[in-house]
Amino acid sequence: MKLALIVVGVIILALGAAEVALRLFFGFGKPPLYVADAQTGYRLAPNQRTKRFGNVFEINQYSMRGGAIAPKPETDTLRILLVGDSIANGGWWTDQSEIVSLQLQQQLTDASLGQYARAEVLNASANSWGPRNELAYIAKFGTFEAQVVVLLLNTDDLFATAPTSVQVGRDRAYPKRYPPLALAEVLGRLIKAPPIPELAAIQQEGGDRVGVNLEAVRQLQHLTQQADSRLIMVMTPLLREVQPPGSRDYEMVARQRVTQFAEFEQIPYIDFLADFQAASDPDALYRDHIHLSPQGYALVSQALSAAISQTLYKSDIPEKRLPDSLLEDPW
Repeated sequence: MKLALIVVGVIILALGAAEVALRLFFGFGKPPLYVADAQTGYRLAPNQRTKRFGNVFEINQYSMRGGAIAPKPETDTLRILLVGDSIANGGWWTDQSEIVSLQLQQQLTDASLGQYARAEVLNASANSWGPRNELAYIAKFGTFEAQVVVLLLNTDDLFATAPTSVQVGRDRAYPKRYPPLALAEVLGRLIKAPPIPELAAIQQEGGDRVGVNLEAVRQLQHLTQQADSRLIMVMTPLLREVQPPGSRDYEMVARQRVTQFAEFEQIPYIDFLADFQAASDPDALYRDHIHLSPQGYALVSQALSAAISQTLYKSDIPEKRLPDSLLEDPW
C-alpha cells in the first residue's frame, strides 16, 4: 500500500512538473483564441497576449496583431493599415518584434516621411483569410483613417472560399477557449481531429473563385476610396513557384488576371514572384512552403516602403468599372 502511494505521488509530481514546463517553456495551455464573426467569418479574439515557443503574440482591441491603438491617428502620424492572412499576421511562430508590419513601420520611420513625423502600421489579419474576409473586416471596422491600405495576398488567396465560422471551437487551430491543462492541449494535438463536414462542403465551393475574389478586392478599393485612402495590392508566391518547374498553369492564368485587374482599376500592384526567383537563395526567404522568413519579410517591407512613398504623392485616380471579361474565368 505504501509503495502504491509513493508511485501515485511520483506520477502526480511528474505530471505537475510536465504541466509547469509545458506552460513556462512552450506556452501550451494558452493558445491564441478566435471568435466567430458574422461578417468576417472569424477573427482573432481581441485583447489577448500569450507566448508560444518563446514568441510573444499580442492582439489588440480590434483583433489586430499588435498593441492597443487609438481609433484615429495623430495629425503628424502616417498610418498604414495592412490586411492579410497568416503571412501578414506572422502567427504564433513569429515573435511580435519580427512581424512584417513592424518591419515596414521601421522602414518607413527610417525614410523621409515629408509632412509626417512618424509612421504607424496596423496589422489586421488572421490565418487563412482571403479577400472576402479582408473586405468584410474593412466593411465592419473601417480603415482607421489610414492614409494607405495594403492588401497582402499570396497565390492561394486567389482561390480562397467564402468566409465561415464553422471551424471556430471545432478545429484545434481555431480554439475559442483555453484548454483545461497544457497537457490536454498536447494530447489533443496527438489525436487525429475529426473532420468538419460543413467546412469540407465550403472548401468545395464551385464557380469562378478568382473572379469572386477579384470582385472583393474591387469593393475593398471602393471602400478605401470612400475613406479618402489609397490601396496597394501585394502578392507573394508559394515556394514551389519560385523553383522549377514554377507556377502551375491555372496559377499563371490567375496571376495574369490579377495583373490585368490591377492595371484597369489603377491599383498599385507588387508581384514578388520575379524578385523571389531572382534571389540568390530563394529557400532562405521562407520558413515553410508559404510563410516567409525574416529575410523574406525584409524584402517585402523594403519594397512596400518605397511603394507607399510613391503612392502618397500620386494624384487622385477616377474610379472605373472592370469589364466583366476580366472578372470571369477565361477557361
